[in-house]
Amino acid sequence: MRSIKIQKICCIGAGYVGGPTMSVIADKCPDLEVRVVDINKERIDAWNDSDLNNLPIFEPGLDRIISRTRGRNLFFSTEMEKSISDADMIFISVNTPTKTKGLGAGQASDLSWVEASARQVAKYAKGHTIVIEKSTLPVRTAQAIKEILKTTNRENQKNEIAKTFSVLSNPEFLAEGTAINDLEKPDRVLIGGEDSDAVDALVKIYLNWVPGEQIICTNLWSSELSKLAANAFLAQRISSINSISAFCEATGADVQEVAKAIGTDKRIGNQFLSAGPGFGGSCFKKDILNLVYLSGYFGLPEVADYWNQVVVLNTWQQDRIYKIVLEKLFGTVNGKNIAILGFSFKANTNDTRESPAIRISSDLLEEGAILSIYDPKVSFKRIEEDFEKISFNNQGIWKMANSIPEALKNVDAVLILTAWDEFFGLDWNYLASLMRSPAWVFDTRSVVDRKEIENTCINLWKLGEGN
Repeated sequence: MRSIKIQKICCIGAGYVGGPTMSVIADKCPDLEVRVVDINKERIDAWNDSDLNNLPIFEPGLDRIISRTRGRNLFFSTEMEKSISDADMIFISVNTPTKTKGLGAGQASDLSWVEASARQVAKYAKGHTIVIEKSTLPVRTAQAIKEILKTTNRENQKNEIAKTFSVLSNPEFLAEGTAINDLEKPDRVLIGGEDSDAVDALVKIYLNWVPGEQIICTNLWSSELSKLAANAFLAQRISSINSISAFCEATGADVQEVAKAIGTDKRIGNQFLSAGPGFGGSCFKKDILNLVYLSGYFGLPEVADYWNQVVVLNTWQQDRIYKIVLEKLFGTVNGKNIAILGFSFKANTNDTRESPAIRISSDLLEEGAILSIYDPKVSFKRIEEDFEKISFNNQGIWKMANSIPEALKNVDAVLILTAWDEFFGLDWNYLASLMRSPAWVFDTRSVVDRKEIENTCINLWKLGEGN
C-alpha cells in the first residue's frame, strides 16, 4: 500500500457545492492549498470581493470562514490550466442539469460540463492525480470519466511523463441554508472508489475534523447511487406529507398535528414532514427524474413509474395552491395586487432553482395578477432570469419590494412561500391596515399564528389546516 501525500487541491466549479465545501476543507486543513476555479469570471470576482456581503452564495457562517481562509490557503481563480496542473487532487463540482433536448430530454442528466471538466483534467494534469466526483451524477458516470482520462491521456502523452489517475466518488449531502453546519458536522462522509490508496488519501483529509466511524467507504457505483437514492427518499417524504395536507383540508384535520403524531414513531422520525408548497432546489427534482430515466433504461418501468409520481405530486401541490388563491379571490386575479413573501426555495439561501415560487408566481402572472415580490436575499436579476427561463403567457406585472410593508401596500392578498425568520411574528394589525379589504393571507409555510390576525379584517388560509 503506497501513501499518497496531498498538498494541493483544485475544485472545478465555484457554485453552491464547490465554494462552501472547499472553504470548509481549507478551514479545517490549513496545511493544504485549496484552489476553486470556474470559467465564470463574474462569479469568481464575487468570491474575491472584499465586501463579504457580495459573495455569490448566501449560507449562514460562510462569510466568517471565507474571511479566515481566503488569501491564506483558499484561492478563487479562473486560471484553469495552472490550477489543474499543480493539483494532487481534483474535485469536479459542476452543474449537471436535466437535459432539455435529445435522448432522455426532461429526465436524464446533462453531463456536458462533467465531460468538459474531465477532458481539461486529462489535458493539464501532471503525474498521478486523484479525480473526485463531487457533483450529483448518474450511476456509472465514473466509468465515463475513466474512459475520457485514459483516452485523452494516450493522445497527449507523447514526450510527457506518464499521467495516471484514480477516480473516486464523494457525493455531497448538504442542505442549503445549513450547508456549513452540514460540512463541519456531517451525518456521514461517503467515499466510493476502487483504488484503496486514493480512498485513504481522501479519508485522511476528512479525518482532520470528521470522526472515523462517520466515514463510509463503498465501491464507486454504490456511492453514486446512494446520493440519488437519498435525495429520492427525502423528496418522497415531502410529497407524501403534502398529499396528506390536502386530505387534512378536506376532512378538518390539521397537518401539523398529523405530522407530529406520525413523526414521533421512531421508525418514521420527524424530519421532512413539514407540509409546504413543494420541494425545490437543484437536486430533488433533477435526481428523481434521473432515477426515473435510469430505471427505464435498465428495464424497470414499474420502478420508474413509482418515482415519477413523487415529481407529479410535487407539481400538483403547486398547481393546487395557485388554484386555491384563484378561488378565494372570487375566481380571478386579473388586475389584483398580490404580495409574494419569499422567492428562494427555502429559508437561509438565495438559491431559487426549482423554487415553488417560480411556478406559482408565473401562474398568477399568466392570470393577469400584479405581483409585489419580497425576499431578503434573492435579487431582482435572479427573479428576472427565473421568469425568462420558463415559457408562459405573462399578462401581469411584477416588481421587487424592499420591505414587507412595501410589498403589502394596497394588496388584495399575501402569499407566503418561504419560511424566512422575519416572516414569523409579524404585526398583522399594522399590516392589515396597508391592505385592501377583504384581504387574504395564504400561508403555505405555517408561519402565521391564527391568533395574530383574529382581530383584523384578514382572512387566513393555511396549508394543511381543515376548517
